[in-house]
Amino acid sequence: MKKFLAKSYLYLLLLVLYAPIAIIILFSFTNSKTIGDWRGFSLDLYANLLSGQAAHSATITQAVLNTLIIAVIAATLSMFLGSIAAVGIFNIRNRKVRKAIQFANNIPMINPDIITGISLFLLFVSLGISGGYVTVVLAHVAFCTPYVVLSVMPRLTRMNPNIYEAALDLGATPFQAFRKVIIPEIKPGMVSGFILSFTLSIDDFAVTLFTKGSDGLETLSTYIYADARKGGLTPELRCLAAIIFLTVLILLLVINRRSSRLNKEQ
Repeated sequence: MKKFLAKSYLYLLLLVLYAPIAIIILFSFTNSKTIGDWRGFSLDLYANLLSGQAAHSATITQAVLNTLIIAVIAATLSMFLGSIAAVGIFNIRNRKVRKAIQFANNIPMINPDIITGISLFLLFVSLGISGGYVTVVLAHVAFCTPYVVLSVMPRLTRMNPNIYEAALDLGATPFQAFRKVIIPEIKPGMVSGFILSFTLSIDDFAVTLFTKGSDGLETLSTYIYADARKGGLTPELRCLAAIIFLTVLILLLVINRRSSRLNKEQ
C-alpha cells in the first residue's frame, strides 16, 4: 500500500506539472485564437510562425534572438567566473572562512527573484547605468554564477589533489597545471553549469523585467508578459512554446544518455 500511494503521488505530481504543457502543445496543432477551442488538426500556426506571417512576427523573432544572445553570453561568463570561484573557494585552507563563503554563495539561489531584481535595479540606478543589454547580462551573470560554483565544487572535492602537485613537481607552471590538470577534471561540472545557467537565463522574468530599462529591449518572457496584459496571447506563441519544450527535452535526453554511457565506461 505504501508503494502504491508513493507511486500514485508521484504520477499525480507529474500530471499536475506536465498537463498544462501537454495542453499547450495539443492546441498548437489547431487554428484557434484561444485554448479550448479545437477547430480540427492544422499546422497553420506553425506555418505562420516559421514563415514570419504571424501577428507581431518581427517582435517575436527579435525577442527570441535577444533571449538567446543574452543567455549564451550570461552562461559563458557565468561558467568561467563560477569555475574560477569554485577553485578559489576549494583552496581556502581556513574551514570556517570556506564555509562562510559557500553560505554567501548559496544566498542568491534561495533569494526570491523579485528581491534580486529590485536590488540590481537600485544598484544600476545609483551607478547611473541605463537599462539595456549590459544590465540584463550583468544581472543574469550575478544569479547564474552561484549555480556554476555549486556544479563545479563536487568535481573538485572528488579530484585527487596530488595530481596538481605532481604536475608542478614535473616542471609545469601553475597556469599550465590548471589548464591541463584542473580543467579536465572539472569540465563535466563546467558543462553542467553552463547548461543550467543557459536554462535559468532563458527562464528568468523578474530580474529581466527590473533591469531591461525602457529602451524597448524585450526577451521572450517579458514579451509574453506584455502580450498577456493586452487581453490574450498571440496564438503562435503556443507553437513557439512547444518547439522550445521539445528542444530542451531532446537535449536533456541526449545529455543523460551520454552521461550514463560515460559512467558505464568508467
